[in-house]
Amino acid sequence: MTKLGSISKAVLLLLVLFPFFPMAQADPLQVGQPAPRFRLHDQDGHETSLVSRQGKGWTVLYFYPKAGTPGCTTQACAFRDGIQSIRNLNAEVYGISTDDVEDLLKFHRKHKLNFTLLSDPEAEATQAYGVKLPLLNMAKRWTCIVDPDLVIRHIDDQVDPALDAGKVAEQLKGLQTFRSKDDKPLSAPDN
Repeated sequence: MTKLGSISKAVLLLLVLFPFFPMAQADPLQVGQPAPRFRLHDQDGHETSLVSRQGKGWTVLYFYPKAGTPGCTTQACAFRDGIQSIRNLNAEVYGISTDDVEDLLKFHRKHKLNFTLLSDPEAEATQAYGVKLPLLNMAKRWTCIVDPDLVIRHIDDQVDPALDAGKVAEQLKGLQTFRSKDDKPLSAPDN
């Protein structure tokens, strides 16, 4: 057998066996743990960090696969249309995808979005939150609600794009009325 034939067989064997090797994944996020920190650029190219939200209210992070696709457009437009009810609950929304800044700006303008989109082209935040699709540089569709202390309070890994914004508003209401063991609210909205 020639050296080229041996290499071809080895490559073929790796391709066949590759799907059975475990993928390197971050540990699954859990409610009650600190939210992974990140620094990403928004649709206008400005840097945004999760730490900048500390003490400023609740944060909704919704991860989506690709700007401009039907499901992602439905979800973004639902957040656009429901943003005031979420902001009335002292929360801000951030959509995160692996799209580049230029694509996010086009998507943001085309659909007249009124919240921030964040670009994660290297999938670092996507990986840290455990939502990166194996073998693809894309995120799964997940939504996380983070409290003002940057602790994860809700994770939805079964997101319906059309209903996500409404579900987030309802979850925020419930989380903000939840009482700790000391009978103190986790956080009260600023009205």
